[in-house]
Amino acid sequence: MGKETSYPPVKVAVMIDGGFFIKRFNTLYNKDGHMTGEEIADMLYTMAMKHVGDKNTLYRIFYYDCYPLDKKYHNPINKRCVDFKQTDEYNIKMDLFNALKRKRKVALRMGTLKDNGKWLIRPRVVKDLFDGKTDFKNLKEDDVYLDIKQKGIDMKIGVDIASLALKRFVDTIVLFSGDSDFVPAAKLARREGIDFILDPMKANVEPLLFEHIDGIKSVTPIRMKKDERKMQKRHK
Repeated sequence: MGKETSYPPVKVAVMIDGGFFIKRFNTLYNKDGHMTGEEIADMLYTMAMKHVGDKNTLYRIFYYDCYPLDKKYHNPINKRCVDFKQTDEYNIKMDLFNALKRKRKVALRMGTLKDNGKWLIRPRVVKDLFDGKTDFKNLKEDDVYLDIKQKGIDMKIGVDIASLALKRFVDTIVLFSGDSDFVPAAKLARREGIDFILDPMKANVEPLLFEHIDGIKSVTPIRMKKDERKMQKRHK
């Protein structure tokens, strides 16, 4: 029998849209919100490394997000002052970021938050208002939310995909995302010979996306002990 052909390990970059990841992660694995930021960071890292595997090489994990809102606003329903810096969401996110900063080969790409001080009524409550199931005088403080938008995240993801592809730093790009904003960058990467994989975290994928990616794979944060030992040995 002839010798088996030996191929060099594939170099993999993992990109994670933080806003999408946290929303899907809480839906799938943290429904009661009991996990700490550090625990979420550990599971995020596990999921990223599952895409790398034990035969390939991790180039870097890129995590894209914004620092949480740290201002004070008055809720229009009960007129109470809400200090967003004192909320559980703020503390969990900051713990997550700090935990990710300590992990090997993880780079944070931070955008900015745009808040205009406007409060909006949640869609489910709007539907009840139109259906006559409730009225404005019965609205509760949790029925409204502050209108906050992330800025610069999609641009940073697109620029990094293009840079990695054009400079041939990696062979494979894995993206945790759920929308089609990345399609132009994905098309460029594929033209440069990059294998482009999408992890939608079990969410429905727009049919259009299948044309512009090389595969779809959703992983879980569950890791077998034998796999954990292999990963630790390989990436020391």
